[in-house]
Amino acid sequence: MHIILHQPEIPANTGNIGRTCVATGSALHLIEPLGFHLDEKSIKRAGMDYWDSLDVTRYMNYREFLDRHPGAKIWMATTKAKQVYTDVTYGPDDFIMFGKESGGIPEEILVENEQTCIRIPMLDEIRSLNLSNAVAIVLYEALRQNGFRNMQTEGELHRLHWN
Repeated sequence: MHIILHQPEIPANTGNIGRTCVATGSALHLIEPLGFHLDEKSIKRAGMDYWDSLDVTRYMNYREFLDRHPGAKIWMATTKAKQVYTDVTYGPDDFIMFGKESGGIPEEILVENEQTCIRIPMLDEIRSLNLSNAVAIVLYEALRQNGFRNMQTEGELHRLHWN
């Protein structure tokens, strides 16, 4: 799977998302401008020691991203979508795009991609979820639909044993 962050603004969110990408074997795509420098401590702190293991690519703008990934299936997470993220079928090589914290994905991009816009249901009293939480919610649904391919699905206790 692939996660796209379109102009992210908060380094801690990007760090958390990077850690989630490493944990799931997903690639992270960052579309500039970024609201921070990638060498900031807050990114490294949120991503902990996993940041060096992250498959991350930067793009100068959305057009460069499209040029480098022609024909990519891109799901666009937005509070403005008509369909729920659990009602679509994700492929193992799909991209899931999220917009910047203060404004989401630009509407100019959304109107050209209405059929692939998805939303996370929530009460109308809140504007949106935290970006790193939203990424985790949608990404894990996509991974679930694809059978958690290549992921560990069982664990062992450290000191005790399961019955």
